[in-house]
Amino acid sequence: MNPAARLAELKAADLLRRRRLAGTPCGPEMLIDGKPMLSFASNDYLGLAAHPRVVDAASRGLLQWGVGAGASEYLGGHFPPHRELEAALAAFVGAEKALHFATGYMANIGVVPALVERGDALFADKLNHASLIDAVRLSLADGHRYPHLDLAVLEGQLAASRARQRLIVTDAVFSMDGDLAPLIELLALAERFDAWVLIDDAHGFGVLGPQGRGCAAHFGLKPTGRLVLMGTLGKAAGVAGAFVAGDADVIDLLEQSARTAIYTTGVPPGLTFALLESLRLIEAGDDLRAHLQALITRLRAGLEPVCARKGWRLPASPTAIQPVVIGGNEETLAVADALMERGIWAPAIRPPTVPAGQARLRISLSASHGEMQIDELIGALTEIAS
Repeated sequence: MNPAARLAELKAADLLRRRRLAGTPCGPEMLIDGKPMLSFASNDYLGLAAHPRVVDAASRGLLQWGVGAGASEYLGGHFPPHRELEAALAAFVGAEKALHFATGYMANIGVVPALVERGDALFADKLNHASLIDAVRLSLADGHRYPHLDLAVLEGQLAASRARQRLIVTDAVFSMDGDLAPLIELLALAERFDAWVLIDDAHGFGVLGPQGRGCAAHFGLKPTGRLVLMGTLGKAAGVAGAFVAGDADVIDLLEQSARTAIYTTGVPPGLTFALLESLRLIEAGDDLRAHLQALITRLRAGLEPVCARKGWRLPASPTAIQPVVIGGNEETLAVADALMERGIWAPAIRPPTVPAGQARLRISLSASHGEMQIDELIGALTEIAS
């Protein structure tokens, strides 16, 4: 391995990543690398990351339970607040039971290998999140990738499989495109071919469905039977962590075999106070979701003529994720830099996060944004594109 040579290759291809320093709490207006910025970079879709009620709940929880769990939840680190949170999450999404994880990444790479193993078969959308891609590799099952949302190819793969157990894994809302997986059709295929479906609802939980219950609820489904749901708690919920919900026997199995739940120190129990308060705000947050939807409509109406004129692409997305696909790495970086010069932060996303030739701005909206801030972004991109 030659680190210097590899870094030089990444730089030449305009693929170097950079961690910018955020000098203020998460919000629509932040200090980024010491400069005031209007931010469209976070996944804090409902503006709960710094909500006073959530912060107050976290403070009360930390005062009561301290700042650490001290051990794995299987070695003394499982506390009453953990159990209360799991019960509340299961009830919220309509599942029999839920299991709490430290992060969504840890949930996926723990759950998939616990559900399938060598000799089984996995079927995954090509645009799945990196955590699901890594989970497939770790499982040792036979992996099959199908083109994005191509159910005809998936059907053929399922029909040809002779595996003893089959698992379909998919993002519910795709993190770089903002489009939705066809969950009803996927579940119908699972029924036909005796398969399970695991959905990663990182970007739907809190935003989609009645009372923000997520993408499954958006389609009138619950995580029961063949459907297993993973939801993250660091995006619309505004805090940190994740959970997996499903039938009790599925979650009981995960409690016995998901290594990222068993072999890691438990989440600080005081933090669950913040998550429980966030869950209450999500359930009562129809006004937040209505405002967010209005902002999405306003942004798309303003950007559609700009993209059409410039040859950029604005994929159909009903969610807070609104990508502007520019194409080349160099041009995408130039547009992102031009926005930053105007005090706007909309990250440039390049391969391997997205396919080659599909570099983009990933614009993330939040209910904490205002209409004037959306108009400021539209005006800046209009000026840059002219």
